[in-house]
Amino acid sequence: MPEIRRALISVTDKTGVVEFARALDRKGVEILSTGGTARLLREHKVRVTDVSAYTGFPEMLDGRVKTLHPKIHAGILALRDQEEHRKQMEARELSYIDLVAVNLYRFEEAVARPDCTLEEAVEQIDIGGPTLLRASAKNHRFVTVVADPADYPGVLKEIEGGGSTTPATRFELARKVFRLTRAYDDAVSRYLERQTVEGGVR
Repeated sequence: MPEIRRALISVTDKTGVVEFARALDRKGVEILSTGGTARLLREHKVRVTDVSAYTGFPEMLDGRVKTLHPKIHAGILALRDQEEHRKQMEARELSYIDLVAVNLYRFEEAVARPDCTLEEAVEQIDIGGPTLLRASAKNHRFVTVVADPADYPGVLKEIEGGGSTTPATRFELARKVFRLTRAYDDAVSRYLERQTVEGGVR
C-alpha cells in the first residue's frame, strides 16, 4: 500500500478527532473536512481544506449536499491496481482519498426525546455519512475507513510505523462499518414503522 496522503474527516462525535487530525497533519496528510469538523480543526491549528473548496461545489440545501460529489466518491472508490481506473482518474485530474473518518448523525438520541417530531427525526437521517462509509468499506483494499473514535489510536500507530494500515486492519474496519450502517438503518426503520404520515404514533 502507498502511504496515506489524503484523508476526509467529517464527524458528529468529535471525541479525539483533533488529536487524530493533528497527527495526520504532522505526517503531511492533506485533510479534507466539512462544517463543524473543519471549524474545530482550524481552531486547533490543524491545516484543513473544506470539501467545498476541494470539489469546487458549495455545500447546499442546508447541508444536505456536502460530500455527494464525483470528485469525492471517485477518489474513494477507484481501484488503484486497475489501469483503466487510473487512466480515468488522470484524465479528469482526480486524486485518491486514502482514509475516511466519518461517524453518523445521532438519530437514536434525537428520536428518544419525547418532543421529537417526525420532521425533526427525518432531518437526523444521515445520507452522506453512510454513503461515505459504505463506499470506503467497499474499497477497503485501498481505503482505511474509521467510524469509531476508539479506533483512532490503532490506526495512527500503523500509519506512523509504516505510512499506511495493514490489509487485516482495513478489512476489520470495513466489517465494523457494515455492522454500524446495518444497525443505523434498523433504528431508522423501527422508528418509521411506529409513525403515521401525519406525525403521530401508531
